[in-house]
Amino acid sequence: MATAGKVIKCKAAVAWEPNKPLVIEEIEVAPPQDDEVRIKIVATAVCHTDLYHLFESMPKEGFPAVLGHEAAGIVESVGAGVTEYQPGDKVIPLFIGQCRECRFCKSPKTNQCDKGWLPPPDRFTCKGKKLLQFVGTSTFSEYTVVNQMAVAKIDPTAPLDKVCLIGCGICTGYGAAVNTAKVEPGSTCAVFGLGAVGLAAVMGCKAAGAKRIIAVDINPEKYEKAKVFGATDFVNPKDHSKPISEVLSEMTDGGVDYSLECVGNVEVMRSALESCVKGWGVSVIVGWTELEDFSARPVQLIAGRTWKGSVFGGFKGRDAVLQMVKDYLDKKVMVDEFITHNMTLDQVNDAIELMKHGKCIRTILTVSPQGNEHCRKWKDQQKVCGHSPQLMQAAPVFVIGLTLIRLALSANLVSESPVVKQHGNCREGKHADFSHSMIFK
Repeated sequence: MATAGKVIKCKAAVAWEPNKPLVIEEIEVAPPQDDEVRIKIVATAVCHTDLYHLFESMPKEGFPAVLGHEAAGIVESVGAGVTEYQPGDKVIPLFIGQCRECRFCKSPKTNQCDKGWLPPPDRFTCKGKKLLQFVGTSTFSEYTVVNQMAVAKIDPTAPLDKVCLIGCGICTGYGAAVNTAKVEPGSTCAVFGLGAVGLAAVMGCKAAGAKRIIAVDINPEKYEKAKVFGATDFVNPKDHSKPISEVLSEMTDGGVDYSLECVGNVEVMRSALESCVKGWGVSVIVGWTELEDFSARPVQLIAGRTWKGSVFGGFKGRDAVLQMVKDYLDKKVMVDEFITHNMTLDQVNDAIELMKHGKCIRTILTVSPQGNEHCRKWKDQQKVCGHSPQLMQAAPVFVIGLTLIRLALSANLVSESPVVKQHGNCREGKHADFSHSMIFK
């Protein structure tokens, strides 16, 4: 391509400071260096992780930045040493890499990677200032540069304005059910939180053959959407005076076989564990939070329950994303059903407002002029999609704080112990629309 080896000037949505609207700017994107790929972003989605960084965690060292991480695009050029990707390839950028060489990549037990949390490339500038690349991707930009370990090449027939969702939320929830929990045919499951990740978890439970899937949420309007993905029952904790774990235990003769927490709330994590049947119940933490410790009574685990966590659904990105796209094309997994709005990059702040106020599941932003010609205008789509502001936490919050994960993993600070001391009560969110406090009673 004519732009190969040159600095590209393009449009991007820049977060200059926390808790402020993004600003559409012209930025400079440097050519890819060794082992890097420059991608023309065609479509990207807004997920709660982006909002968390902007409104809640607000790390001083995290700005100015270009947010966005759930996207799909076309390879524009590659750096030295890149042989797997060529200009014109359709790809999905990944926030967790896969080197295919380390002991973790060679093990079928995990999708962790020794090199998967390397510092992101430093290829963005605007008005003479360096811009940080959010979780190594930064897809709220017409072009981005990522390490080749964090790129998944996909079927050339795949619609990029749909499969971009496979790069985050869908894999996270779906994989948590089929890969991490390993839901078995004929089992009973409970999914806590019905945002995009929770709905994907419901879809995963159904695909694994669960006979009963109980959707748990405080917004009753979400049930109809959950039924589309396979939910058989709906429980609203607000309708009961007793703890939700007791309600589920009574409904299921002692507890569910599998529970998946897709909110990112330490109290809900405990409730999900206590909702599992003793002896063999498995509870998976999918939602992310780094601001609170979580706890449980030891007898819960001594009695035979298993408590585990999941990141990106346990999928090894470069390999599994290709297969997930194929499954979508073969109509084995749903993707279109998650999309409630189509907009443009210029409307990114409108898309953020939709998510803040619980009026969408996923909004797709057309980034490249070669993207979704059929993109509908936001003014024709202002409809409530059954999402409460609190439970929008059920968006892919598992990737929240990825910078902290990188640091913790590199310093061996992350403990695999499932139970740690809890300090105080569940926190109140720093932003009014994102309070985690006491979502479930």
